[in-house]
Amino acid sequence: MTEKKSTEAEISSFLQEWEGGQGLAMQKWFQLFFDTVRAMENVDLQFVARPGVSYSIRPKQRNQKERDLFAMIDVIDDDPAERWLSVCFYGDMIADPEQRGEVIPGGLAGSDGYCFDMFEDDKELADYLVDRLVEACAAAA
Repeated sequence: MTEKKSTEAEISSFLQEWEGGQGLAMQKWFQLFFDTVRAMENVDLQFVARPGVSYSIRPKQRNQKERDLFAMIDVIDDDPAERWLSVCFYGDMIADPEQRGEVIPGGLAGSDGYCFDMFEDDKELADYLVDRLVEACAAAA
């Protein structure tokens, strides 16, 4: 199995094992974000599982030289029944035209970033984040 297929299988397994509770809407949006980055050309995925803390998809554009990722898509797992998402980007890779993100000075591998926290079933925010994922991938290339 290739590394890409192995990572995708690990993420798919995590999604299948996701328990019920309030976090099921978050499962749907995490799946959407995973499907979005998985379908991007020349993008490799890393999955970092820290049960009880977070599960993180870290996509990297193969042409990217200076950074190890262009986004972090995290499931915050401090309470597995109440999971929420945090999607973060480098500040110089996206625009935030609706000013929905929280600016994180030096908070993304030492660089300024934006984090967008998702606590409830919000299609409009999910669509906004898909647009930011596409934008960040293009900037990374």
